[in-house]
Amino acid sequence: MVRSAAALLLVLLSALPWSSLRAADTRYLTDTAWARDPVDQRLLYREQHGLRLAPDGRLLERRVLYRCADGTAFARKRVDYRADAEAPAFALDDARSGYREGLRLREGRREVFVQNPGETERSAWLDDAPLVADAGFDQWTRARWDQLSAGERLRLRFLVPSRLSAYTFSVQALPTRPDSGEQRFRLRLSGWLGWLAPHIDVSYATRDRRLLRFEGLSNLRDDRGERPLLVRIDFPEPAQPASAADFAALDAEPLRACRVSG
Repeated sequence: MVRSAAALLLVLLSALPWSSLRAADTRYLTDTAWARDPVDQRLLYREQHGLRLAPDGRLLERRVLYRCADGTAFARKRVDYRADAEAPAFALDDARSGYREGLRLREGRREVFVQNPGETERSAWLDDAPLVADAGFDQWTRARWDQLSAGERLRLRFLVPSRLSAYTFSVQALPTRPDSGEQRFRLRLSGWLGWLAPHIDVSYATRDRRLLRFEGLSNLRDDRGERPLLVRIDFPEPAQPASAADFAALDAEPLRACRVSG
């Protein structure tokens, strides 16, 4: 009788889709960030993040819903880390102007694309050289934390979708007070151009390496889709547990135009 029951259990387990079993083990988190004008501290928009993680804690996917100050959802970004954590596939869609940009895998190759308001999509194939793209910069930084914290200046190829190309940037730690509880890193173009072009600063909590702040050019543009917004984005609270339904809701909410700048 025991053998019969065990055999029946094995048959039932073999009939179940393994994707369903893996989905049951998936964890979800949610996080909110606030983007303000760095000069007058006016709230420009907020970001609602949803994270899907494997049972071992590895980040699989991210959803970001961008909301105007009145709560209207106007843009969405889908990020997929499964093929490459540091150069994840991503797609940003902005309902205010119709601006789109991203990185996708087609026929086993990486392709960057951009669509400006009133224009057709432009795209370009990328080579197989190591690359960092979009939110993959956070993964890249964490993987090299000890080197950067020790004062090393590291280089990377960072994707600029609007130019359909990747450029060489340098990253190094910035001086911080020992009692601040923060570690800051600066991303800037390599060479003499780095002193002319805007840089990006990111701040992390030294205790748990949680992202606290982003300062620089946003991946979002002004309401007409013409120029990137200069912002300070704060992540005031740690990510909180969420559900699969919460994650799906970030994909389902309709996007509508609203005013962020000007």
